[in-house]
Amino acid sequence: MIEVLAKLGRGPVFLAGEVLECVITFTNPLSASSTSASSEMLAWASAQIHCQFHASENRVALPPSDGSKHDVQAENETVFVPNRGERGQCILSTPPKILFCDLRLDPGESKSYSYCETLPVDGPPSFRGQSVKYVYKLTIGCQRVNSPIKLLRVPFRVLVLHGLKDYQFPQDEAVAPSNPFLEEEEGLKKDSRLADLATELLMVATSRRSLHLYNISNTRGKVGTFCIFKTVYKIGEDVIGTFSFSEGDIPCLQFSVSLQTEESIQEEFQRRRGQPISFTTHARHQESCLHTAQSSFNLPIPLSSTPGFTTNIVSLKWRLHFEFVTSGELAGTCLVRGSQSEAVVWTGVEQMEVDTFSWDLPIKVLPTNPILASYVSQFSSTNSITI
Repeated sequence: MIEVLAKLGRGPVFLAGEVLECVITFTNPLSASSTSASSEMLAWASAQIHCQFHASENRVALPPSDGSKHDVQAENETVFVPNRGERGQCILSTPPKILFCDLRLDPGESKSYSYCETLPVDGPPSFRGQSVKYVYKLTIGCQRVNSPIKLLRVPFRVLVLHGLKDYQFPQDEAVAPSNPFLEEEEGLKKDSRLADLATELLMVATSRRSLHLYNISNTRGKVGTFCIFKTVYKIGEDVIGTFSFSEGDIPCLQFSVSLQTEESIQEEFQRRRGQPISFTTHARHQESCLHTAQSSFNLPIPLSSTPGFTTNIVSLKWRLHFEFVTSGELAGTCLVRGSQSEAVVWTGVEQMEVDTFSWDLPIKVLPTNPILASYVSQFSSTNSITI
């Protein structure tokens, strides 16, 4: 028996273009019955990153796969196929890397190997939607002599920030941004600089503030105004907006604001013509606001959500969805009769005619620092298997 342990040192979330580093440890556990003859042998071990794509048959019409690319060797259990047994199709993979050949482990002995690979910058982000899924995994294959291959899969999350792949690092290392307190290898140094660059680009894109004012009105007149100071955010930030109803002609009885994503399939891949867009609500604020002069809302963008992106099959966009309930008549009140010595009591009307209308405001949501997103990731940094 050999225990295989894979550990992602920095966490299970990465930016496309970063280097994924995983330490893989092979251990022959020491037991009470262990003897010198209890040594274990592995013929080889290999590691490879792949992205698995799965689409809903009811929503997505994919073109037929190319049968000429079928590899008959993939049916053999002694051939390393990282996505063996998984649903969907492998749309992206890195070249496999051999970790070792002919490994012998005595009882209680263990050996560790480091796997490093740059994540492709042209791949899609990790996404689990209503129509499609993009899932990234590091697959480690191990085999004993004359035995089937055993697979250890390490799922992780990939965030895509457009513009990183077009950036050219300075040739002069003296002027390049670096940490003088750390001695890093060249590959890790470039990876660290890439993460620092992404953080800087995100900070510049999401820190710009300018006043955006919108008049809220229906067919009968003005209801109020809405104010928001920016429309570009990172996941993990809060979307904050304010309402002013003091200058409205039509009383607003209630409003709700929903933070939503809209998942749309590209026209050529739609199962039915005019197929509706899929909406997902991530946060919602609702408030009764009759006789309210001003109000506000605060909606957090979950760190676990996917920033907006577009592929040849699907597009994901973010928006604020507003719903307003206004009075169809002048909102009056009723005074309960009583003697002058009694307190004055006001009550609302029992019935009122109302009008409802909605409004959508597109916003842009970008990734965040992958280390921050790792804190709330559903994936574990450590995975293991016994073979």
